[in-house]
Amino acid sequence: MYLLFNEGYHGASAESAIREDLCREAMRLTAVLLEHPAAAVPPTYALAALMCFNAARLPGRMDASGNLSSFFEQDRSQWNQGLIAEGIRLLDLSAVGTELTEYHIEAGIARVHAIAKSAEETDWASIVSLYDLLMDAWPSPVVALNRAIAIAERDGAARGLEEISRIADAKRLERYPFYRAAMGEFELRLGQHEAASEHFRAARKLARNEAERKFLAQRMAACEVIAG
Repeated sequence: MYLLFNEGYHGASAESAIREDLCREAMRLTAVLLEHPAAAVPPTYALAALMCFNAARLPGRMDASGNLSSFFEQDRSQWNQGLIAEGIRLLDLSAVGTELTEYHIEAGIARVHAIAKSAEETDWASIVSLYDLLMDAWPSPVVALNRAIAIAERDGAARGLEEISRIADAKRLERYPFYRAAMGEFELRLGQHEAASEHFRAARKLARNEAERKFLAQRMAACEVIAG
């Protein structure tokens, strides 16, 4: 269910950057699990909460023209408040016993994002702390990248680049376009426009669909505008 939802939310489809049908199906199947006592356990509730928080943000991921919107530029008024409330309810139900799973931690991170009024008002310190827990128990290059992005929001772009440089087994991210895109964003914030543009150009070559290619081309154009 987790993998199915993630494929819909930010998978590698050549046709579309978002597959809401896959997200909905993952949520439906998880709801079916929760109807059965043997499966209605804390990890399942945490997974359902994670899906609700992320699905709530789907309406803001594309703009009116059908282009991908940066997380930091999304219109949060479009986020589904009903799903956010349901996510909070499910996360509360998952807080039973002593078992802490990666679904609990990821849902906790998603909750902090979902309740923040803006990217600037997000509790980035809490998010970094949660990523620390995730890295301790379930380390991966993708988790390390997301942690680095959160650290950049808390401590600045230079610290974000530093953390990215420390990612173990970073070769596993070489085909992931938003690895290079993250470095591009940080370089851009630091005023290193040529380096930023190069990262965005490399990311665009790895883009998996037209929406990603267009988004990354826009970030390349932003480097030229700011530099000019």
